[in-house]
Amino acid sequence: MAADWLQSQKLTQAHGLPAFCYTDSALAAQERSAVFARSWQLVAHAAQLINAGDHVVTEVAGTPLLILRDEHHELRALHNVCRHRGGPLATSDGCGLKQLRCRYHGWTYDLSGALKSGPELDAIADFDRAGTRLPNAQVMEWQGLVFVALDGRVAPFEELIAGIDARLAARDLASFVFQRRVSYTAQCNWKAYVDNYLEGYHLPHVHPALNRLLDYRSYRTECMRWHSLQWSPLDGDASFYGQGEALYYFLWPNTMLNILPGRLQTNRVVPLGVDRCRIDFAYYYAPGLAQTRTEQITQDQDLAEITQQEDIDICERVQAAFASGSYNTGRVHPTREQGIHHFQELYRSALSAL
Repeated sequence: MAADWLQSQKLTQAHGLPAFCYTDSALAAQERSAVFARSWQLVAHAAQLINAGDHVVTEVAGTPLLILRDEHHELRALHNVCRHRGGPLATSDGCGLKQLRCRYHGWTYDLSGALKSGPELDAIADFDRAGTRLPNAQVMEWQGLVFVALDGRVAPFEELIAGIDARLAARDLASFVFQRRVSYTAQCNWKAYVDNYLEGYHLPHVHPALNRLLDYRSYRTECMRWHSLQWSPLDGDASFYGQGEALYYFLWPNTMLNILPGRLQTNRVVPLGVDRCRIDFAYYYAPGLAQTRTEQITQDQDLAEITQQEDIDICERVQAAFASGSYNTGRVHPTREQGIHHFQELYRSALSAL
């Protein structure tokens, strides 16, 4: 694929992606294999997968997946697709699985994905029962979060998170306790939502409540190979979080970690169509905080709700502008929008590799 917009751009001279990248359904179809199948995707929390048989049903790039702990306590990411006629092995999250039985015709697999039995299999001539097993994806656990990758050509997970543990210092995110999940649907392309997340330039204009907590003059963006960080000191006089800083991590291509004192919020942006996406939020708090700081948690989630609705509103308006024909592309601000440039360079590279 060769096109001018796919060429790498220097930050000081960069333009954003052209509007058709947010409205072209053919391009959206290409992203499934170029971006989502070839990247690490956040799919679960380790607390959902503590014991053998614990499992989470999910989907990545159109592929149904079953994330589970097997009887040897190994974490696995199996295709949730029976090798017979494509039936599901599980249809909901749960615990206590001893084996995987297809809901369509009853073919049964062990927790490693190997076929063990099925009704009347002996009647199938020359059937290789021993060689039949569920495909698996790569799976990694980090800071209590579980990621998978479908394509073996994805960069090593260690490169995705390189340097983050050192920046987190004493924060043990794996010890944080799950409190709530909530999902939102936005009428915009997933990249429009990611672009918006990746810059603080809009804070004073779109998020007045959040802007009062942060120090816009000190707001900074740092870009690494596969992730970026936006950070700001908290305003000690206005912050109900206490002293400290806000850390907003973006992990290519669609995962966000919003870290404030005592709180982790994870976001995963899932495309639902060229002009529609879902944003899955999960809230985790430091041990004991949920019991002792209920007012702070209420304030935290109220602020997040306000901020999210503000983000959805502006992203949907921008999506409408992209579709209007009035707008093509604009310049990237070199000191306020480095995160957008970083993301879009990765996106250009991914699409160029097709």
